[in-house]
Amino acid sequence: MTAPPRVLTVAGSDSGGGAGIQADLKTMLALGVHGMSVVTAVTAQNSLGVQGAWPLPVETVRAQYRSVVDDIGVQAVKTGMLASAELVETVAELLAGTDAPAVVDPVGVSKHGDSLLAASALESVRERLLPVATVATPNLDEVAQLAGVHVESEEDLRRAAEAVLSYGPTWVLIKGGHLTGDAVDLLTDGSEEHWLRSPRYDNRHTHGTGCTLASAIASGLARGWSVPEAVTAAKEYVTGAIKAGFALGGGIGPVDHAWRLRA
Repeated sequence: MTAPPRVLTVAGSDSGGGAGIQADLKTMLALGVHGMSVVTAVTAQNSLGVQGAWPLPVETVRAQYRSVVDDIGVQAVKTGMLASAELVETVAELLAGTDAPAVVDPVGVSKHGDSLLAASALESVRERLLPVATVATPNLDEVAQLAGVHVESEEDLRRAAEAVLSYGPTWVLIKGGHLTGDAVDLLTDGSEEHWLRSPRYDNRHTHGTGCTLASAIASGLARGWSVPEAVTAAKEYVTGAIKAGFALGGGIGPVDHAWRLRA
């Protein structure tokens, strides 16, 4: 049998299973691609927050990446939690040497507000990681953290996109999920603009949305879709996953990666 498209996630582990590499691999399976992983950090994490985080050594991350890419190969790579400047720079170097599109989710804080990126790593994200991104997918908190742009309304999304594009990604998807009203995102490469809208569902169980969206985009790119096609399909998938999100533990539950199967 022919192998499905292959997507590699380079991200942290979420012991609660709602975000991180666990969410990435669930998304990839749901979308019909073969998911592979490079673990960058281990977290103690549940529905209430992140109780601890331990970045892995640079040589461990590099060895995992080379092991997968040199033998199996990839059609797309997605990055998530990278934690430290050293890990950011190592992953940026690896991406630059890989002939595959890269979706960079510049993870800064968790859904609960816990920091997942050292302050000393921000400059490395700007100068090393974003320039090798095919698509960067920051949320509004990450835009403020990286570019100093505070988005208060839909009209500010274009200004945010321009600021992030100045760091070098080919495309940027500014996620406007923290605004009020419809969930609106802006995808642009500086010339084309695509405004993506979906209903806002009254569901607090949204843990893992950023990881899920970025992995869904990477899955589409691995299939050979254009960036606008991959992002549009990913938006539809994550919207359904948010609508079907369920309670788990005593805090914020996860989105439902298997919502299409359950439907």
